[in-house]
Amino acid sequence: MKFRHSFTRRDFIKTSIASMATISIVPRHVLGGPGFTPPSEILTRAVIGTGGMGMGHVKSINTACKLLAVCDVDSEHLDQAVKAGGPDCKGYKDFREVLARKDIDIVHIPTPPHWHAIIAIAAAKAGKDIWCEKPMTRTIAEGEAVVAAVKKYKRIFRLNTWFRFQDGFYGMGTPVKPIKKAVMNGMLGWPLKVTLSSTTGFDWKAYWIGRTDLTPQAVPANLDYDFWLGPAPVKPYHPHRVHGTFRGYWDYDGGGLGDMGQHYLDPVQYILGKDNESPIEIEADAPKQDQDAVSTFRVIRLKYKDGCEIVLDAENRDKTAAFIQGPKGKIMQGMKSDIPDFEKKLAALPEPPPQITDFVQAVKTRQKFALNELNGHRSCTLVNLAKIAMQTGRVLHFDPKKQRFIHDDNANTYIHQPMRGSWKLA
Repeated sequence: MKFRHSFTRRDFIKTSIASMATISIVPRHVLGGPGFTPPSEILTRAVIGTGGMGMGHVKSINTACKLLAVCDVDSEHLDQAVKAGGPDCKGYKDFREVLARKDIDIVHIPTPPHWHAIIAIAAAKAGKDIWCEKPMTRTIAEGEAVVAAVKKYKRIFRLNTWFRFQDGFYGMGTPVKPIKKAVMNGMLGWPLKVTLSSTTGFDWKAYWIGRTDLTPQAVPANLDYDFWLGPAPVKPYHPHRVHGTFRGYWDYDGGGLGDMGQHYLDPVQYILGKDNESPIEIEADAPKQDQDAVSTFRVIRLKYKDGCEIVLDAENRDKTAAFIQGPKGKIMQGMKSDIPDFEKKLAALPEPPPQITDFVQAVKTRQKFALNELNGHRSCTLVNLAKIAMQTGRVLHFDPKKQRFIHDDNANTYIHQPMRGSWKLA
């Protein structure tokens, strides 16, 4: 049998055009390309606590990861977060339901500090990595428990304060890196004194105080106040105790010190090379503190074994203070120095070791983030030591290894405070 070939040039052109048309309808992102991340490599996240700072986490923090869930005990906050979270975002009232989802990789915790440890530990146990607001924990023992849980469950942890590795450091007019560089290379000598005051560019926000005249009010229908309190003692509801003004009460935070302390003190800890240490002596000059409402402080001093000292000068008493000074020189606000040819000498010195400052990279490579549970616990301990000095009203002596006060049972009661009901660090 003879077959006749009838495939003409016109037929070839028609077939080629049809084939090209078929290929052209394949979306470009399916084929990949510069900047394209396959869906299987996109990390997912949830935000627990969506008031105030929490909405910042919903809208603009870690947006490289897909937001799948938001959670809040205030229905108004939750409704706003769900709307802002996008079409794939689901709302929850109970954080434990969020942690039960297998499709969530990272949990953000911008709740009030009295919840940080409980949720962080539960998240670690559930196999989630953690992005936590400052202060890391409300007590020293809570910090120890978070460190243990992150280690046990092999999680990646970061705190949401970033000045040790990026952005200008308040009144210094520079990132922290050149200050660290000067200190690590001995330009200022040793030991060093750091002063955090308005003179050096740090505002301690003395207005973050509690009230002692609160009268009980009806709990609004949108708020589950009992769940908001969680592990904290039951106190009659008043709007000043919650949401934007909770920082003024010891049960939940520590006033301006709790609000700004880790922002200010974590970079100082890094500059001084104290990521594995704590002060041995703490003294606070402050008014007598109410058991419930936080007041302000005048001056708090934290001294290390080697003679280094950190001074928190809330009343700006020392008008001539340098940010950091040692026997060889000082660095003032705006990165000014009394060292001749300071900038030229500094430029010639070795740089500080590199840090991992991309949280997504840290999660994917399972390497510690620059500000993690270990150094974060130590800088939060600076805040908690200062708080306890305010509350006790006396000079405290601390064992940095045992992380307990020496011969001071009363001060040690502030380290691990009981939690209400069934809430516990587990």
